[in-house]
Amino acid sequence: MKIARVTGTVTATVKDPQLVGHKLLIVDIENGYGDVEERSVIAVDTVGAGVGEYVLIVLGSAARIPRRVSGIAVDASIVGIIDQISIQTSAY
Repeated sequence: MKIARVTGTVTATVKDPQLVGHKLLIVDIENGYGDVEERSVIAVDTVGAGVGEYVLIVLGSAARIPRRVSGIAVDASIVGIIDQISIQTSAY
């Protein structure tokens, strides 16, 4: 899983019939400190996320595991909405 922030939405009136009824969102993949690692990834929303929210996404073959998108040709799925991120650093 990766951390991402939802930055927008995608509307596609012509698409694979299996994608009909699925919300597509644009996300920026970030590290835990808010630095963008990859911009403008399109992900299928399985949890009702909205613009500005931090989410958990899965990529690749794992993106097709959530029940709502099982068997659909997707490469990124939003599987959770993040409430809080807490990073602790340790001294070596």
